[in-house]
Amino acid sequence: MAMAAMMGWVPWLAVGDVANVGQLTGINAVQLIAMIVRAANNARMHKKNCRQFAQHLKLISNLLEQLNMTDLKDRPETREPLELFEESLRKAVVLVESCRDKSYLYLVAMGWTYVNKFRDYQDEIDKYLRLIPLISLVEDSRVGDSRKHLKAIEKDRKPYTLEVDEVKVQESLLKRDLSRSDSSRLSRQLSKRYPGVPLTQALRSENEMLRQELQHMRACMEYEHALVIEQLIEFTENEPAKLEKAASKKFF
Repeated sequence: MAMAAMMGWVPWLAVGDVANVGQLTGINAVQLIAMIVRAANNARMHKKNCRQFAQHLKLISNLLEQLNMTDLKDRPETREPLELFEESLRKAVVLVESCRDKSYLYLVAMGWTYVNKFRDYQDEIDKYLRLIPLISLVEDSRVGDSRKHLKAIEKDRKPYTLEVDEVKVQESLLKRDLSRSDSSRLSRQLSKRYPGVPLTQALRSENEMLRQELQHMRACMEYEHALVIEQLIEFTENEPAKLEKAASKKFF
């Protein structure tokens, strides 16, 4: 079943201004974190998860700003762990950017996968940070502060999850046959995502974004996952009449 397969899928996240992780090569860790913070402020979905993720990375940035990043790359003992750390940050930039740029229906259907990615990326970033011998690189007068920063980072375990209303919308979307309640819920959420836009037009916009996503899936030969996108496309083409009818009624 395509929708079931989606729940365990690690998504391709090449979207928006950041087309792929490779485009971010050469940007240092502090700059990458700044990009993530800006992207989190512009997220349209997973807003709370994006904010929490950015807050955690700010703790790391406060620590890194005490160091000379160029010097870190020149040192044999820090070069490799720093490269791994920055690679994780590059993936995180693309993840957070996708919460602004991807199709709303796609992000709803992928909800729990995104939650897991936020958790995994935080764990991965923290793991590689621990491999960098930071304490030995700071000035003696700052060692105490650096230790406090590291402890704060280690204790900062964010509760990434979906909001209750997001779970309900996802459950409605993943159903094969929508009830009147499901249609009403989806029409309300689409209206919030596309304020002032008729539902039929909102669904056309979703359809266009999903078709772009489908091309990407096929180009990557992710055929099973392409079936998921096809099912979402089918939804945008078959449901407008039901959603328009639901939107015309006050049904909760």
